[in-house]
This record gives sequence, C-alpha cells and structure tokens, in this order.
Amino acid sequence: MLDFTSALYLGLQHPSRALRPWSQLTLGKPAALAAPASQGRVAEALAELQGCERATLGPSTLHLFWDLFGMLANRGAIYMDAGVYPIARWGVERAAARGVPVRQFSHYDPQALEQRLKQDASGRLRPVVIADGFCPGCGKPAPIAAYLESARALGGCLVLDDTQALGLFGHSPGPDAPYGRGGGGSLCWGKIAGPEVLVVSSLAKGLGVPVAVLAGAKTTVDWFERRSKTRMHCSPPSIVAIHAAEHALAVNRKCGDALRLRLAQLVSRFRKRLARQGLSTIGGLFPVQTLAPLPNLDAGLLHQRLYQLGIRTVLHRARNGHGPRISFLITALHGPDDIDRAADALAYATRNAKAEVKIWGADHEIRTRSRGRAL
Repeated sequence: MLDFTSALYLGLQHPSRALRPWSQLTLGKPAALAAPASQGRVAEALAELQGCERATLGPSTLHLFWDLFGMLANRGAIYMDAGVYPIARWGVERAAARGVPVRQFSHYDPQALEQRLKQDASGRLRPVVIADGFCPGCGKPAPIAAYLESARALGGCLVLDDTQALGLFGHSPGPDAPYGRGGGGSLCWGKIAGPEVLVVSSLAKGLGVPVAVLAGAKTTVDWFERRSKTRMHCSPPSIVAIHAAEHALAVNRKCGDALRLRLAQLVSRFRKRLARQGLSTIGGLFPVQTLAPLPNLDAGLLHQRLYQLGIRTVLHRARNGHGPRISFLITALHGPDDIDRAADALAYATRNAKAEVKIWGADHEIRTRSRGRAL
C-alpha cells in the first residue's frame, strides 16, 4: 500500500537512537515555573531560522492560539481571513466569546480587508489581522506584505499561522531551490520583517516534531510569556519533543535544502505525469496535490478505487464547502517509482470510475422509464 496521507513533507523521522538521551519525559511543573534545559536553545534557533528576534515554545498551536487571542482581547478588533485553519479559528472564537469584535474577509483578498477596515474607520479599534501563511487548499501564499501594511497603518498587527510553510519555504528561491533555502517559512520567503508580525507554527509537518513555536519581536514574545495562562497551568513540551526538535533543526541545517529540492522534483514529476493523462491538480509545487474537480465523477468512489489499487489518499471536503476532494500528500520519502505508480493508478481509476458512473446512469434511466411505462 502506497501512503499519500502523511504531512511529513521532508520525511523527517526522529527515532530514539537519533536523539539525545533523556531520563524523564516531563519535569512535572508548569511551563511558567520551569522548562527543559535545552528549550531555550531550540527556541533561539527557531527564531533565527524564521528571521525573528525571539521565540517561545508550546505543546501545540492550540495552546498558543488559545492564549494569544485571549490576551489580545483588550487590544482591538480581529480581522480574520476566511481561509484560516480551524485551530487558529478556535482561538479567535475564544476572543469573540469574551466580547472582542471579529470581522471576516474574503480569502487572500487585501482589498476585502481594506474595505472591512474602512467600515471601522473611527480608529478606536486597532486591527489584529489573522491569516495562514500558505493555503494548501488553493496552493497560494498569503499576501503578507499587503496585510501587514494595512494592519500597520492603523497601529495593529498581523498574526500568521505558518504551520504549512515552516520547514518547507525559505529565502532565495530559484531553479535549484524552488521552495527557497533554509526552511524558515513565509516571512523568509516573502522577505517580510517587522515588530508588528507574530508567527505561530507547528513543527509537526515540515520538521516532523509535535511541538509549536510562537516567534516575533522580543517585546511581544516577552509580553506573551508573562501573561500566558497555559504556561501557568500546563506543562511545557516534553523533553523528548525538545530533543526531537534539536534533531530536526540539525538535519535541516545539514541536508534540508537537498530534501526540499528532491521533494519539488517529485511534485513536479507527479503533475507532469497527470498532465499527460489529461488530469490536473491544485497546489502548484506545494506537496499537497488536490485533484481538480472532474464533472460527473464521484470523489468518494474514486477514493475507494484508488485504495483497491493500493494507493491511500486523503478524502476531504473542500475549504469552501463545495463537495469532497481527493488529495495526494507527497513527501521526500517517496521515490520516482511511487509517483509513477500513483499517477498511473489515478488515471486508471478515473477512467473506470467514469465508466461505472456512466453505466449506473444508463441503468438508472432504463429503470426509471420502465417504471413510467408500468404506471
């Protein structure tokens, strides 16, 4: 069975033999009181990787977003991109429950944001703009510069969920580095910096570690740590997760760019193989490749046929809610033969699924006509 359901894009795995040893999993103390000895080094390295002044770690992005938007409750109104990932959205919902005004605007539409801001032109509400750094659903990066300019002009800030981009995108993209270099994420990709930007990311995708990071200006991160409720009531990331993050950063420094190039070549190969079969995907060179909708073809049936052919894919609903979609998640652990097999299986399954639908439709029409004559 070929698996195309993993978001470990660079294929990083962290077996215990590759990590520094540990004598305990947790200190049994809240993060505000004590943290694993190496946590500070990992946070500093992640801040440098993303081009930020300072960073702090959390067990998950849910912890960080829950805290952050609760703390921003007295700072202004929240302007939320319609495509924001659910976990960040849950943090926004917490703020809304505490009385914070929340405005939603069209996905990756700077003009829609500007229009929303003009509707609140009294200036009493400083905007907190929240968006994903990269959207796998549409295969596009956020218009970060435009969002930041709008927020900055009114004394506000921009919060990015950069989980999809961290470890994958970086600075200085080119023919030999389609995703860029370093893996620092959307800020590096877009050459964006400034004290008004705050980035929350999970390392669980690109870097393969179940830990999250909040990065930004030193004063902002310091403020977050002082007021964080989850740091007061929850444990910090486990010692194992911290050691795994150390390992991930070391691997990224040593061979991350080579892994990113390999991944880009695999994605490009997949798209070219499908194009020869008259099929296409949404996602550009991003490793989440979503099959473009096909008329009169049931995605659930196609997903089942692929599984029967030994190809495991992700069946999900489109972000706009318009029907089910099938996605292939490609990682650097796949090989060219895996890509070819998946593309050929998809072409075969598509042809057969269309034939099944056509036969079912003809049979349904015959039975309907027969019932009509009987009546």
